[in-house]
Amino acid sequence: MPRDIRKTLQRVRVACGYLFAIVFLAFCRPTSRSIVIGVAIAVVGLALRAWACGHLRKGKELDTSGPYAYTRNPLYLGSFLITVGFGVASNVWWLAAIAIIFFLSIYLPVINVETAELESVMGDDYRDYARSVPRILPRVTPFRKEARGFDFQLYLKNGEYMAAIGVAAAALALIAIAYYQGSL
Repeated sequence: MPRDIRKTLQRVRVACGYLFAIVFLAFCRPTSRSIVIGVAIAVVGLALRAWACGHLRKGKELDTSGPYAYTRNPLYLGSFLITVGFGVASNVWWLAAIAIIFFLSIYLPVINVETAELESVMGDDYRDYARSVPRILPRVTPFRKEARGFDFQLYLKNGEYMAAIGVAAAALALIAIAYYQGSL
């Protein structure tokens, strides 16, 4: 995929997510069981994103503490889990499949752009890190011991609480839809 298309995807990914959310809510058929299971999966993804944002310094230096010691892209892994969770909560298999395909088609190219940017800025430090830490699926042991712990102020500065608000709003929307459809 050409770099300019990947950069465009990087810029429009959030707006595309909002558009997909409208389609998602129009076609979902949630039940109490699908909501409980799906939202539980989404909350795991949200917790991973929160943990990552408490360690993310956005390009100031190479982030290797917290979840970054296990995967180079914990934010995207968390977002993927949120997507899967809401796919399960939708209780519509084809909608879940489209959500996952949509996510992968947007975020895999974005990950490639960000990898190239980090490599150009961080150089050999990033290349060493990338050789040792998987792109998405976490490794079993941490990359290296980091003394730095979770920083709640960094979590707030990174605005991750907005994802929590979004997940809560989506869960409430699913509950309302299930109630309206008579499946609660």
